[in-house]
Amino acid sequence: MQADVINKLRAIVGEKWFRNDQEALVAHSYDGTPMLQSLPEGVVYPSSTEDVSAIMKVLSEAHIPLVSRGSGSNLCGGTVPVQGGIVMVMHRMNRILEVDEENLTATVQPGLITAEFIHHIESRGLFYPPDPSSMKISTIGGNIAECSGGLRGLKYGTTKDYVIGLEAVLADGRIIRTGGKLMKDVAGYDLTKLLIGSEGTLAVITEATLKLIPPPKTKKTMLAMYRDLYGAARTVSRIIESHIIPATLEFMDNPTIRVVDDFAGLGLPLDMEAILLIEQDGDPETVERDIARISEICASESADRIEVAATREEAEKLLTARRSAFTALARLRPTTILEDATVPRSRIADMVLRINEIANKHRVTIATFGHAGDGNLHPTATTDARDAEEIHRVEAAFEEIFEAAIALGGTITGEHGVGMVKAPYLEWKVGEPGIAMMKGIKAAFDPHHLLNPGKIFAKETRKRVVIQHG
Repeated sequence: MQADVINKLRAIVGEKWFRNDQEALVAHSYDGTPMLQSLPEGVVYPSSTEDVSAIMKVLSEAHIPLVSRGSGSNLCGGTVPVQGGIVMVMHRMNRILEVDEENLTATVQPGLITAEFIHHIESRGLFYPPDPSSMKISTIGGNIAECSGGLRGLKYGTTKDYVIGLEAVLADGRIIRTGGKLMKDVAGYDLTKLLIGSEGTLAVITEATLKLIPPPKTKKTMLAMYRDLYGAARTVSRIIESHIIPATLEFMDNPTIRVVDDFAGLGLPLDMEAILLIEQDGDPETVERDIARISEICASESADRIEVAATREEAEKLLTARRSAFTALARLRPTTILEDATVPRSRIADMVLRINEIANKHRVTIATFGHAGDGNLHPTATTDARDAEEIHRVEAAFEEIFEAAIALGGTITGEHGVGMVKAPYLEWKVGEPGIAMMKGIKAAFDPHHLLNPGKIFAKETRKRVVIQHG
């Protein structure tokens, strides 16, 4: 990188906050996605929107690419700097700027850790529902870039349902503001929603206005355990058909049950084919009625055991165990590949069975868990990156899993994003006209392709696989 560019960046943020030493470059050359790494040329740590704007003006003039980054918990290679350039780390911009209890909004900077924000809001007697499993380390800005979901997504929605205003910096350094503390706003195109889930390819988010809601008055959590996978899947559909929308409706298959129990020591029955973790919240009378009805549905679908958590501490232990599924699986082998695919919830059992068939076909180990209530499953392969032949089989298996999801009316990703990993498959979902339209939007925001280049759009679409159903 040119010395004059380095000097300009150091002049903006200070000597301490631009680094190009080997330690910093290596630390920011990868994210949570296994087997992907690429060194940047420098790492910069802005402290304000003005810093970000000034940095982008320097980089735009020099045509140097930039990847904006939170905690790097991304699982689709979305923050790997594949074309070098600069990584912009947002952790210095981590303040809660305002909690407006009159309008039920909060205004925050992008580097704020999600769990810290949630805890602060709850201490004020308010509620911010999005709760990705990575929330103890992920940032609000990263959640917005990926439109993160979470265990409460079925009832409360995902990040996009709570972001009502943004401040962002364009590739040329201009600052834009979208939305605001408004419940209604149809002035032109909805740029707020366009930026949410854009994976840092359109602008650098520097501030967000988030919607808050009153907290539920009470919660109850239960486990339903099944020897029959289809019984668990039918239960999910019947709960929704009964006009009950649980706060949480999670699924774990047998391999996941085994590793989670070993990790968390819950004493789960290891001979069950599936477990549903169900939580309902709201007014006490409604919660009691819903839990009773859900228990009846579980029993009618041949649940082997139904247990309601006796205390809030016991319930939190169950929820924490589910959130730890990825961590528990990661203990088994050197490499863990966590994917996501979404199908209509009525097709969950079909999808899990297809995943099992595909895993057996390719002789790989895949455990499946996920958000059963909204059809978002996380097939997770435990493998070893040093075994090239096995990795090839894992990749072939996931390719068929993505195809199976689309064949069942689903999609290639429900919450992890496209990034590098899913880019070759995006056209399978959106079609050639959809890709062309998205590229047009990218060109309007970032004509020189400086923002997170090499993501979302593949050089070549992967050829569709032909699946033989057995």
